[in-house]
Amino acid sequence: MLKVGVLGSGHLGKIHLRLLKASKKYKLVGFFDPDKETAENVSKEFGYKNFKSFNNLIHEVDVIDIVTPTLAHFDVAKQCIEAGKHIFIEKPITNTVAEAEQLIDLAKKHQVKGQVGHVERFNPAFRAALPSFNNPMFIETHRLAEFNPRGTDVPVVLDLMIHDIDAILSVVKSPVKHINASGVSVISDTPDIANARIQFENGCVANLTASRISLKNMRKSRFFQKDAYVSVDFLEKKTEVVRMKDAPKQPGDFDMILQNAEGVKKQIYFENPEIDENNAILDELETFADAINNNTTPIVSLEQGTEALRVAKQIINAFDN
Repeated sequence: MLKVGVLGSGHLGKIHLRLLKASKKYKLVGFFDPDKETAENVSKEFGYKNFKSFNNLIHEVDVIDIVTPTLAHFDVAKQCIEAGKHIFIEKPITNTVAEAEQLIDLAKKHQVKGQVGHVERFNPAFRAALPSFNNPMFIETHRLAEFNPRGTDVPVVLDLMIHDIDAILSVVKSPVKHINASGVSVISDTPDIANARIQFENGCVANLTASRISLKNMRKSRFFQKDAYVSVDFLEKKTEVVRMKDAPKQPGDFDMILQNAEGVKKQIYFENPEIDENNAILDELETFADAINNNTTPIVSLEQGTEALRVAKQIINAFDN
């Protein structure tokens, strides 16, 4: 079992602590939080060992799980890597692309592995959809959330939209060609609602909308490709695939048939891939353990986390144009 320590014991940090404590692939050594009062309360309530210094925690573990505010990611990750420790780091990977690229170089130099916490890659609905993707050429995503003061220190692109950016980049195997975007600040000092249109070199277009001032929560993505449409509901954990094939010469009474202007007939049929229920956060943490133990590439590598951040920053920069 890999010895692991957690940096940060806020809302998400407590979830990570609980899951790592229950995991059969890790041994939870303890945690560090610079807020002494928070750390003492968490330790008292849940019984996790509270380390008085970050340095002491680093020297006791194989892996550090970084669940801190984004602004602190680079400095602590750099310290961990230079100490020869593997890092799991919450999204976004760092505050700047330059910092992320430096972490990649450091990880290679010190021969340690890193994974970024883009948890939607482990969402069972997205996993169920993966076999159905075949060169999607138009993608539309809506990620809407009710207002929560947590996370409003960064633009909604880095808070919410980056989930969809990462998922799209994992499916579309083509470089980004051009980005148009707009964002509006309503409650926060940074944009609370944003829309981006990403054009890829292979012709694919992705239209992304994110809001943290919605009256209801929604996390839906739709992928359109030749002869198929794939719908993924990340919130309800549902996947639907609508396919088209050449219509039979003698359609059945209940067959759905479409005919275009040229007289070509297509039959429509529906698939609902089986959804394997899981705990996505536990899965991302445990697959990272597998990558370390088997010396394989993590499912969401530091490089992939960096690309998601790069596109997110390009979207934010496009707000001013």
